[in-house]
Amino acid sequence: MGRSKNDVWVGLFVMLGLAALVFLALQTANLLALNWQSTYRVTARFDNIGGLKPKAAVKSAGVVVGRVASIGFDDQRYQAAIALDMDTRYRFPSDSSLKILTSGLLGEQYVGIEAGASDTNLKAGDKIDNTQSAVVLENLISQFLYNSAAEGGSSGSTGKAPQAGKIK
Repeated sequence: MGRSKNDVWVGLFVMLGLAALVFLALQTANLLALNWQSTYRVTARFDNIGGLKPKAAVKSAGVVVGRVASIGFDDQRYQAAIALDMDTRYRFPSDSSLKILTSGLLGEQYVGIEAGASDTNLKAGDKIDNTQSAVVLENLISQFLYNSAAEGGSSGSTGKAPQAGKIK
């Protein structure tokens, strides 16, 4: 009787530990973003969102002030439509601007918000028009290679092979 009681307690402890590990893994991957704060939703449109994902952070001065609620496509303007859930503790002027930024060189992407100077604040349902799209690393590399190739082709070469000096 005593042994089976110990087995039950050990099994319960193991199950609790596994549940804690699953919870931590989901929190780390931003798949389970528990937020008990009240939020207000604003929307924005971007030409290119790069690798931005739902539940990505919205940061201002390095502080998480909201999350990306959803990502869609506006087939009238051919732009990405983003919905942001902003924490009600943080109020931003209505002329604030949004950028899609990257944590580190190849890290995850997030939305950065820079406060404007307007007297009125953003409220639920507002649209933010001042946006800057993500910088796509592949586009930068291809531009660099294209410019390098263009400069190499017009660098004043005559097409003649260099002549070696005469040796006596």
